[in-house]
Amino acid sequence: MTNTKQPLLFRAQTSEAQGVQRFTRKSKMRRLREILSVARRYDALHMTPVSMRHMFEDLGPSFVKAGQILSMRSEILPQEYCDELSKLRADADPMPFATVISTLNREFGKPVHEIFREIDSTPLGSASLAQVHKATLLDGTQVAVKVQRPGVRETMAQDIDIMKSIVKHIKRFSHNTQIVDLDGMVRELWDSFREETDFMNEAQNLLDFRAFSDKYAYLSCPKPYMDLCTPHVVTMDYIEGISIAHPEQLTAAGYDLSEIGTKLVDNYAAQVLDAGFFHADPHPGNIIIADGKIIFIDLGLMGRISTKVRNLLKDMIFAVAARDSHKLMDGLLRLTDAKRMSPAQTSSLLEQLDRIISEYGTVDLQDLDVAEFINSLIRLCTRFNLEVPGNITMIARGLVTLEGVLDEFLPDANMIGIIKDHIANSASAKQTIKTEVTSLGTEGLHALHSTLALLSEANEATHMLTRGELKANMELVGSEGTIRQLSSMVDRLTMALIVVGLYIGSSIVYYAGIKPLVFGIPIIGLMGYVVAFILSVWIVIDIFVQSYKLRKSSDN
Repeated sequence: MTNTKQPLLFRAQTSEAQGVQRFTRKSKMRRLREILSVARRYDALHMTPVSMRHMFEDLGPSFVKAGQILSMRSEILPQEYCDELSKLRADADPMPFATVISTLNREFGKPVHEIFREIDSTPLGSASLAQVHKATLLDGTQVAVKVQRPGVRETMAQDIDIMKSIVKHIKRFSHNTQIVDLDGMVRELWDSFREETDFMNEAQNLLDFRAFSDKYAYLSCPKPYMDLCTPHVVTMDYIEGISIAHPEQLTAAGYDLSEIGTKLVDNYAAQVLDAGFFHADPHPGNIIIADGKIIFIDLGLMGRISTKVRNLLKDMIFAVAARDSHKLMDGLLRLTDAKRMSPAQTSSLLEQLDRIISEYGTVDLQDLDVAEFINSLIRLCTRFNLEVPGNITMIARGLVTLEGVLDEFLPDANMIGIIKDHIANSASAKQTIKTEVTSLGTEGLHALHSTLALLSEANEATHMLTRGELKANMELVGSEGTIRQLSSMVDRLTMALIVVGLYIGSSIVYYAGIKPLVFGIPIIGLMGYVVAFILSVWIVIDIFVQSYKLRKSSDN
C-alpha cells in the first residue's frame, strides 16, 4: 500500500524557527486522533505483519523509527512481525518544490539564487524526515542539498511525547517485562530523534567519517560544505554511483561482488570494533559504489561506543567461537553493568548461555543466523533484567541490516567469518603489547586496591578489638613465630605489588613515548624501572636472609 496524499504528519505544531517543543493538550489530542484514525484504517487489533509495516510508514518517521527498533525485539513481538518491520523505510511523497525553496531562503537568510546556479526540482530521494535535491553552486560545483521537512521535528517530538505518556500510564497497571522493554525503546527513540533532526550533527558526522575513511583507499563519503549547513539543511558533494541494490549493474561495470562484500563487512567491523564510530543504518539505499570506492551516504544517525565496550564485544565474539560460556557470561554482565547476582541466578544464566552456545557455537560460520543469535542474547538479558545499552541494540540492528544486504545482493560474502578474521588480524604486534600492558596495569591496580582495602579493614578490626568492640575466641599454639612469618609475608606481598605497579606503569609510559627522553626511553619510565629493579633485588635478598635465619633457628 502506498501513500496517495501528503500525510497530516507534516503540519507544524510549534514555531520551527525558535525550535520550541511545547505541546498543548489540544494539539496532543489532535495528533492522537490522527494516530487512532490511521490505526482504525489498518484494523490495528487484527493486523498482519505487512499491514503493521504499512501503518507505521503512514504514521511517519517517529513510528518508522519505533518499528525499526521493535524489529530487533522479538521478546515483544512475534518473529514474523519483527522480520517484516526490518523492511521499514521512511519513504514519502515529495514536498512541493516551492516549500523547498522557501525553506532554503529562510535557513540561509538570503535568496537561493545568490548561492546556487540551479536546483533540480525533481528530488533525488524523498523521505518522511527530509528530501534531497541535486544543485549546482555558482562556481559550477555539483552538490546534493538535503532539506528537512518544515514542522517534522515538532511532530516527531510530539509523537514521542505521546508514546512516553502511554507507556507511563501502562506501567502503573502492569509490571510486565515487555512494558519495561517498551520504555527502553522510547528512550532509544528519543536519543535517535535528537541526533537525526539536527542536521549539524550529520554535517559533523560526514567530517568525522571522512577522517576515518582516509585510512582506506576503497572507502569514502560525501564532503560537507559547512558554511552551507544549518540545523535543517545539509549541503554536500553530489556523488553519482551504483547502489549495491543493483548487483547486475555492478557486474556489468566490471566490479567483483565478492570483493565488495568482503571489504564492506571488514570495514564495518573496523567501524564498530576499531574506531567505535559506525553507520547505524547500512541498508542498500545508503551504500553506493563509485570510482572503485564504497560510498556511505545519509550519515544522520551514527553509533559511538567506548574502548571498553569494543573490547568486551571482541571477547564475547571469541567466547562464542571457543564455546566458552563462562567468558561469555562475564562479558555480558560487564556489558550490561549488572549488579551482583545471587549464586542461583548466576547458575541459571550460565545454564541458558550453555544452551545458546550449544545451539549456535557448533554451526558453520556461513550458516549462522546473526539476527536470531543476537535476539537470543537480548531475550536472555530481558529475562534476567539485564539492561542492554542503546548503542548495543544499534550495533545489532546494523549487523542484521548488513546481513540482509549480503544475503540478497552479495551472497558470496560470509559476514561472521570476515568479522572473526578481522579481529584476529587487525592488531599489530605493538598494539597487542600495548593492549596487554594496559590490561595488566588495570588488573594490577585492581589487585593493589583490593589489598589496600583488606589492610584497611584489618586495621579497623584491630582498633575495634582494642576498644573492646570486637571479641574473638582464639587459641594459637606456638603463634609468635608464625605471626612474625605472616607479617614478613605481608610485607613482601605489599612490596611485590608496588614493584609490579612500577613495572607496568613504566611500560605504559615507555610505549606512550612521554618526553623528555634519555637513550630513547622516557625519564619517568626509566626512573620507575630503576626503582622497581632495586626493590626487586631487595625482596630477593630479604627472602634469602629470612630463609637463612629460619633454618638457623630450626637447627638450634
